[in-house]
This record gives sequence, structure tokens and C-alpha cells, in this order.
Amino acid sequence: MPILNKDMTLCISLAARPSNLGTRFHNFLYDELGLNYVYKAFAPISLPDAIAGVRGLGIRGAAVSMPYKEDVIALLDGLDESAAAIDSVNTVVNTDGRLIGHNTDYTAVRSLLTLHDVPASHTFLLRGSGGMAKAVAAALRDAGFARGTIIARNEEAGRALAGLYGFDWHPTGAGLTADLLVNVTPLGMAGGADAEVLAFDAAIVAEASVVFDVVAMPAVTPLLQAAQDAGVRVITGVEVAALQAEEQFVLYTGVRPRADQVRRASEFSREG
Repeated sequence: MPILNKDMTLCISLAARPSNLGTRFHNFLYDELGLNYVYKAFAPISLPDAIAGVRGLGIRGAAVSMPYKEDVIALLDGLDESAAAIDSVNTVVNTDGRLIGHNTDYTAVRSLLTLHDVPASHTFLLRGSGGMAKAVAAALRDAGFARGTIIARNEEAGRALAGLYGFDWHPTGAGLTADLLVNVTPLGMAGGADAEVLAFDAAIVAEASVVFDVVAMPAVTPLLQAAQDAGVRVITGVEVAALQAEEQFVLYTGVRPRADQVRRASEFSREG
């Protein structure tokens, strides 16, 4: 990484529980491509103050993670189509003080459904109702999935998300099974209170065809481990993180890294 200097462009991430994944990913590519950028993760004490800082300090971009993907919208000047379609932002781009929200989660999920050849005829259970859940639900709908259930204890949020995309809602998922299981909650996340909790019962996992967990830390969550033990195909949060971070990198820098550079950046991000 180049020595810090006054002309260096700063990009940041805002998360309740920041990790080094994005920091290592972006800084690896800055160094690889010789860009005068630096990336730093933050856990904001105040989201409005943090966004004001992005604007006031000329910070080029900010990745936005749980639980800020919806709350940040009111603080921005506008939304790209990718974010406006699902009312959720995971990337803020600052152009001359004008802050525009984007959503690269959606494009990453759509790509992974195609790359893993997941049939749209599959039924699915999606656990979660926040900003990332919106991105996943929209991606599933737009990929042709028609039979699915949103599982969320918050009835208002769960019903709203299900109704928005034409799916069913259930508070717990008890007694339900599906071909595709998707976890879009912090369950299984390293360092969290529920780090060892399965988002779906092991018996339900064993009956599925594909298990998709958006949690990227650890690389193999308890849910993914249960799926692998049962011989069920998996889609990992590591894959989501790499694809969405690549799109963020392009938005911030205007440079598209090669596939091998993205792969090595993703590997490096996990070494820390």
C-alpha cells in the first residue's frame, strides 16, 4: 500500500460489527492496480453523523452493512435503480458532494443463482426481512422463482416483504421444507451471540437441494457445515462478498479488475 498522502482517496465501510474482509479486499486491489486509494472499516456511533462525514470530508464511497441498509436512504441525495427497486442500499458513492445509493448485493445474488445453476422451479425458504433479505427476495423473483416463503418473526416486516414480491410469510418456518434454503440473518456469524445457531433445523437442511448462507464470516457457517455433512450443495457468503465488493470497487474507482485479481483479493481478505 502506498504511503498515506494528502491526495489519497478514502473509501470506508459502515457496519455494526465491522470485519477486515472489505478492508483487505479493497486495499489489496488498490495496491495491485497502483491506485492512490485507502479503505477503512468503521462501526458508526451515529449513522447520520457518519454520512455527514462522508459528504463533508469528501470520502469517495461507503459500503453499508447490517443494520443500516434501509436507514441510510433518508440521508442520501438519490438512489441508483439497483437500490430504488428494493429500497435498500449497500453502497454509497460520493460525486462532488452528491451521495447516491446503490445495491450490489442484488446483482451478486442474481449472478450466483445463475453460476450455481439453481432451477427457478425450486421452492424456497428465506429467513430474514431486512435490507439484504430484500435484495435476495428481489433477485429470486426476477430470476423466475415463484414459490417461496419469507420466514420472519417480525410480522409487519415479514408480511410486507412477502407481499412486495408475491411470496408467502411464516413467523417461524416450523413444519416447512423447500428445495432452496436461504439464510439472510446474522445467525451463524462469527462473534455474534447466535454464532452456533442454525438458521434452519438440520432435518430441513438434509431434505433441501441447495443451501445458501449470505454470512461471510466464518467462511463455513454452522448452516453450511450441516448442509455439507448432509451432501447438500451450498452457495456461500464468501462468494456474495467477493462479487458485491468487486462491483463496489468499480463504482469507487472506475476500474474493472481481472477475474484472477478478484479471486486473489478475496483469498487475501480471508487470510486476516
